[in-house]
Amino acid sequence: MAKKIRMAIVGATGMVGRTFLKVLEEKNLPVEEYFLFASSRSAGTKVEFMGKEYTVEELKEDSFDRGIDIALFSAGASTSLHFAPIAASKGCIVIDNSSAWRMEKDVPLVVPEVNPEDIKWHKGIIANPNCSTIQAVVVLKPLHDRYKIKRIVYSTYQAVSGAGYQGYLDLEEGLKGAPPKKFPYPIAGNVIPHIDVFLENGYTKEEMKMINETRKILHDDSIKITATTVRVPVFNGHSESINVEFEKQFDLEELKEILKNAKGVVVQDDPANLLYPMPIYVSGKDEVYVGRIRRDESVESGVNLWVVADNIRKGAATNAVQIAEKVIEYFFS
Repeated sequence: MAKKIRMAIVGATGMVGRTFLKVLEEKNLPVEEYFLFASSRSAGTKVEFMGKEYTVEELKEDSFDRGIDIALFSAGASTSLHFAPIAASKGCIVIDNSSAWRMEKDVPLVVPEVNPEDIKWHKGIIANPNCSTIQAVVVLKPLHDRYKIKRIVYSTYQAVSGAGYQGYLDLEEGLKGAPPKKFPYPIAGNVIPHIDVFLENGYTKEEMKMINETRKILHDDSIKITATTVRVPVFNGHSESINVEFEKQFDLEELKEILKNAKGVVVQDDPANLLYPMPIYVSGKDEVYVGRIRRDESVESGVNLWVVADNIRKGAATNAVQIAEKVIEYFFS
């Protein structure tokens, strides 16, 4: 390693920020110095990280005037819109977990198992996709490469942790009978077919994120995609029913073998023994689990997949750290 890398964590006290720290401890990247930033509200918080105590600093416009090489951002879109360009202008490579930059034409949208090469054309900012998109494309990419995807129907069952700590509390307190604070309706004992704001076309922003991000990551605007995203009373781990129609014919056993050999994928598919992915299996894991793999007999060449992943780890923190690993490999080694 020629250069001693300095890394910043922006939003270090949030749910994803704290998971950044946990994943970084596990991965032990060749970073010499870390800086932890958050809003003025959280500044001064003491955090145990890498065997030492850090004091979280308030994020300011001069925070990046100290030769920081890489910054992991998870502090919301408005913070990213303001501070990511400032960091990039100081020579820092920003890996941003918010929705702020994902669909910008000159910003790579990256899942390292799928399109790591896109990192190489960054202009200072790299976007981390939506959590529900990340787990889907990890499974879909090897199938698209082999059979060419014509159409995707997404139906998601998304955990409350995807709405942050307040979403988590809504379920925890709701189970005790408290009224919701984050969601428009009680989530305990309920499902809410509404994630993010509604748009003019009747879809929610979350649904359109999945549609647009999938096409961008797979580099294929011809894929027909529709989505329905639903919040369910699960603390952690997003589940997705993904119906895929291919242009080419496929052999089901070959398709399963492709998934078994795919990077970052665990096939858990044994109906005879009631084995299929569930959120309780995937919590704390970095892999994407797939099961209930079966032919869709209503179309010429279709398959149904059940895909589950830890939305805070692979769906956010781990994916960003994996991008950082690639950035180090491409630009600092």
